[in-house]
Amino acid sequence: MKPLPVLDPNAAGIDVGSEKLCVSVAGEKPMFYGTFTAELEKLRTWLKQQSVRTVAMEATGVYWLYLYEVLEAAGLEVVVVNGRYVQNVPGRKTDMLDCQWLATLHAHGLLRGGFVPTAEIRRLQDFQRLRGDHLIGAASQVQKMQQALERMNVKFHDVISDLTGVSGLKVVQAIIEGERDPARLLALCDPQIQKKKAGMVKESLRGCWKDEHVFALRQAFELWQTFQEKITDCDRELEKLLHQLAGSAPSDDQPGGTGLKLAPAKDPGKNAPAIEQMQQLLARICGGRDATQIPGLSTYLVMQLISEVGTDMTRWPTEKHFVSWLGLAGGSRQSGKRKANVKAHRNRAGRMFCRAAGALAQTVDKALGGCYRRLRGRIGGLAANVALARKLAQLFYRLLRYGAMYVEQGLKAYELKVLETEARLLRKLAKKQGFTLIPTTTQ
Repeated sequence: MKPLPVLDPNAAGIDVGSEKLCVSVAGEKPMFYGTFTAELEKLRTWLKQQSVRTVAMEATGVYWLYLYEVLEAAGLEVVVVNGRYVQNVPGRKTDMLDCQWLATLHAHGLLRGGFVPTAEIRRLQDFQRLRGDHLIGAASQVQKMQQALERMNVKFHDVISDLTGVSGLKVVQAIIEGERDPARLLALCDPQIQKKKAGMVKESLRGCWKDEHVFALRQAFELWQTFQEKITDCDRELEKLLHQLAGSAPSDDQPGGTGLKLAPAKDPGKNAPAIEQMQQLLARICGGRDATQIPGLSTYLVMQLISEVGTDMTRWPTEKHFVSWLGLAGGSRQSGKRKANVKAHRNRAGRMFCRAAGALAQTVDKALGGCYRRLRGRIGGLAANVALARKLAQLFYRLLRYGAMYVEQGLKAYELKVLETEARLLRKLAKKQGFTLIPTTTQ
C-alpha cells in the first residue's frame, strides 16, 4: 500500500482546554502549556523555534479564540477544524493523544479549516452579538412587565399595540408611581388612543393593585431601562467601529455629489441601532456596493450579515459553497442503493437570510414575494422559506463578489415571465406528443 505523503513535517496540533493546552508537532511527544497570557506567549515562542508555520486546533467553546488571535498575530496559519469532522480512532481519548492525532492528520494535509472572519470583522461581530444579547434581555423584561400586569388583571398591554411605546411607558411609569385612576392614566396616552380606544383602555386599567405585583412591575421596568442604556452604549461603539472600517469618505460621496448610488432608505425597524448614515458606511465597507438594494435586506440586517460573513466572498469558491456553508442547501447521503436526505444545520447567517425571506414573503409588489407564494403552493411554506433564503444569499454573494446589481422588476413582470415559461414548456410537451397548440382569443 502506498503510504500517505507528508506535506508539512512541521505541522502542529493543539488540543485546547480551559486550563491546559497540549501541543504536538507532526505527532511527536506533546508539550503542555497553561492558558494564562504568559503561557500563551511561551507557546508562541516555542512554535517559532520549532519552525512551525501552520497549526490545527478544534473550535472548543470560546477557549480557542484568544489563542487564535495570539497565533494569528505571530504570522502562523491557524486551521480551526470542526470537532465532528475529526473523529478520533478508538483508544485516542486523552488530550495528549488528541493533539498528536490532530498534528498527524494536519501534517498529511487531511484537515480542512472552517471559516473564521478577519480580526476587524470579529470586533464587529463581538459588538453585534453583545447587542443582540441585550435585546433578548430587554424582551424578557417586557414579558415580566406583562406578567405582572396580568397578575393584577390589568389588560392594558392587550389593548394597545406595544407596551414599550410612548403611551405604554408613560402609563407603566405612572402605575409604578402610585396612580390608579383609569381616567388619569388614559390622559397620558396618545390622542389617537384616547379617541379610538378610550372605553377599552379605561376598562383594561381596572385591576387589583397588590403591592407584590407592583413591585415586580417596577423591577422589570427598571431592568428594561438598564438594558436600553446598554444597547445605546453598544450603538455608540458600533458607530465608532463602522467609521473605522469604512475609512474616510471620498469627496464625491457627499449629499448632492456623484459618489455611491444607494437604494432608497428602508425602515430600519424598531430594534435597529441609532447610527447616522449607517447605509453609507456599510456601502463603503462593502467596496461601494449597497446590499440594501436586495429586497428583504434592511440596513440593520446587512450589518448583522457583514458581522457574520465579512465582505470577502472569495473565501467561498462559488455561491453554491456559500449557501452550503449557510445551511441553506439540501444534502444527501448514499450507501449502495439506499439514498437519504441529510438535514442541514443553518448557522447564524443562514437564519438571518431565513428571517429576511419571511419578511419578504409578506410583500405584495415584489417579484421574490411572488416566487415564494408560487413555491409555497408546490412544496409548502417551510421549504419555500428556505428556497427564498437561498435566493437572497445568492444575490448577496453575487453583489459583494462580482458587483452584480439587483434590479426589481415587480410582481407583474415576474408573473408574466412565469406564464411565458409555462407556455413554452406546454408547447414543447405538445410537440413531443404530436399535437399542435392553438391559442384561444378572449372575447
